[in-house]
Amino acid sequence: MLLNTSFFLRYLTIVGLSALALVGCNSDSSSSSTAEVTTSDSSTDDDTDTSDTVVTEYETSNTIGLLLNSADAQNGYTLFGGLRFNQTYLIDNCGEVVQSWDSDYSTMSAYLLENGNLLHTARFESAVNSEFLEAGGDSGRIEIINEQNELEWYYEVNTDTQFMHHDVEYIESTGTVLVMVWNKHSAEEAAAAGYTGGHALWSEQIIELDPTADSADDAIIWQWDSWDHMVQDADYSLDNYGVISENPQLININFEGIDVEYEADPIHMNSVDYNEELDQIVINSRNFSEFWIIDHSTTTEEAASHSGGTRGKGGDILFRWGNPQAYDMGDEDDQKLYLQHDAYWIDEGYTHAGQIMVFNNQPNFYGNTDYSTIDVIDTEVSDAGDYTINDDGTYGPTEFTWTYTADNPTDFYATNISGAQRLPNGNTIIDEGTTGTFFEVTSEGEVVWKYITPIDQNGALTQGDSPQNNFVFRINKYTPDFIGLSYYSLEANGTIEDGSDYTCELFE
Repeated sequence: MLLNTSFFLRYLTIVGLSALALVGCNSDSSSSSTAEVTTSDSSTDDDTDTSDTVVTEYETSNTIGLLLNSADAQNGYTLFGGLRFNQTYLIDNCGEVVQSWDSDYSTMSAYLLENGNLLHTARFESAVNSEFLEAGGDSGRIEIINEQNELEWYYEVNTDTQFMHHDVEYIESTGTVLVMVWNKHSAEEAAAAGYTGGHALWSEQIIELDPTADSADDAIIWQWDSWDHMVQDADYSLDNYGVISENPQLININFEGIDVEYEADPIHMNSVDYNEELDQIVINSRNFSEFWIIDHSTTTEEAASHSGGTRGKGGDILFRWGNPQAYDMGDEDDQKLYLQHDAYWIDEGYTHAGQIMVFNNQPNFYGNTDYSTIDVIDTEVSDAGDYTINDDGTYGPTEFTWTYTADNPTDFYATNISGAQRLPNGNTIIDEGTTGTFFEVTSEGEVVWKYITPIDQNGALTQGDSPQNNFVFRINKYTPDFIGLSYYSLEANGTIEDGSDYTCELFE
């Protein structure tokens, strides 16, 4: 453990030394310092004084890398890649790298699998049809990289009419992968489906891939397309004509969301998650300001219809939440989500298990100040996997189960990207993606760990630098007992940034 150049001690009262594992931070200069928050246990017996001092928090003066580590943070390892750099890193709670993977491409989402492999989306930053680069979130490729840092498998969707984007989901029980694909329909096709905007439209596809397949064509084992579940009230002569408010299971092809970045991309899905117990998929629509749940138990043919599957509704929406205006119900006062990201089911055994957590990017969209929140929604799904709709034609609930807002709300804001994850100890780790800032909060909202990504398109930064484009779309934290970590030594190998000099120890 290195000596820091300056620190101060604050004393409280607590008992025990067992909370600490002595692991220090290696560094090479004195450009930062550490404040150690300590606790002490003192007693007097027969004129003999003893005093045990326990450090419970390390707070640095760093501008990048680790800012805070405390005993209340979830012990574990944080995985992240970046939109402007090609490496994916796994760091410990002291901000030291314990593993990294290389790619020829930058990353949107990255996940460590139970077999030790890394699965990530790879950004081409180019496309056969450059139009697909206009909406944001473009990738084009996914990769699986093994523990030897070797490319084991990849899959690409990059044609004139289709392009892979944003997120990916691995289904451990089957070894298959869910990817998100934009599917372009010409202006003529859109008009024939009742679209009144007069231009081409992209629908959203979820495609399930088998990495063990012999060919790219054989790899597709299931798919769903939003195009098969559209409704419109502009042309009664078309088959998909209907009253919007009476068909919440369908998608209004003419709905106009707020802050649409590219007119051909009306839905803009940005995350996908799978619930094995329910055999259902949740997808997040930024532009509709809603998340949707669909049935995965269907065949591909049933997924393109309105019947079949365990729920009997084919590929229609089973549940939707966030903005009832999207199906002609309610008004601005009923909207709860605004341009949100990363809708996913909280893991079983965790606080609010089975509920949906989202990164609500702009909840004050119509207000005078900008801030973000993390919100949890109880879908009130039955044990059988069914959902109910309220008498007023909207889906409940009317309020969030839990919300995180910064003490000063405007201190926490990401206009786009970003995500959050509930942890086993009840904490929530948050990725403020536009600033590359990761922080962990308790259920009461206390910040107990904080880190700023110290790398951008120019490479690793030096302590004292201010990062410019250290964007991180998504992060994931893994506890030490996660089986996928057993393939790695997890030896601390110093910080990503140069010039860090601070004291930090890992808490068990």
